[in-house]
Amino acid sequence: MKEIVDIGIGSLALGFLLMIIPIAGFIYFKVKIVKETVIALIRMVIQLSLVAFYLEYIFAWNNAWVNVIWVCVMILVGAFTTIKRAGLTYRFFILPFAISGFISILILDAFFLGFVIHLDYVFDARYFIPISGMVLGNALNHNIVGISNYFGRLAKEQDLYYFLLVNGDSRKNSLAPFIRSAIKSGLNPLIATMSVIGLISLPGMMTGQILGGSSPMVAIKYQILIMLAIFVGCSINLMLSILLANRFAFDSFGRIKANLFKK
Repeated sequence: MKEIVDIGIGSLALGFLLMIIPIAGFIYFKVKIVKETVIALIRMVIQLSLVAFYLEYIFAWNNAWVNVIWVCVMILVGAFTTIKRAGLTYRFFILPFAISGFISILILDAFFLGFVIHLDYVFDARYFIPISGMVLGNALNHNIVGISNYFGRLAKEQDLYYFLLVNGDSRKNSLAPFIRSAIKSGLNPLIATMSVIGLISLPGMMTGQILGGSSPMVAIKYQILIMLAIFVGCSINLMLSILLANRFAFDSFGRIKANLFKK
């Protein structure tokens, strides 16, 4: 097995020169996202550097409680980010979104790590943390799209919802078209990605394993399992988030609460 080619600090810094191209384009077209882009780049470097530093110790320690706490922090950060990006209030949504994240990770890690991969130690940091992170990261993106669609449509089409509600439909049936739309909008990009994976793109995990010295066949098998886990995790997370959020977003008469959205 060949040794992994390390990337020096100078070579890494050289890679940032490519950012001149999109930033020059932003300036030329007067797109006011240069500041946000630079801040995002700085945050990315700092956050990933800290993660690398912490993971060195977490992987060496490999303590179940520490690993679980790390994943719980990721779940909470994902819940807060979803609420912020969807323009909702923390008061009503932090609990349902956090619970959805915990349940989806519990199901997926127990099934894939315990029954599919057959790990003797399910909380092994080298499997438990990266796989949980990939599922949560993807679930975050699709949750934001689906949740934004759901509550955005409810806010804009309240008349339709109340029309269905007062004309004899239960709240469940009145919300059904909004839920269907949210699930489709949230998961359609993932379905599209799955349908062309390997044809026009090589997934990050598969590429990383091949660069790390694994055979393409082993990398492909892991990638298939990861894509299954991501799709199932995103689906569970989004559907549970909507169902649990409904318990906080409506009053006992089925009316939408007034202060769900940030002003």
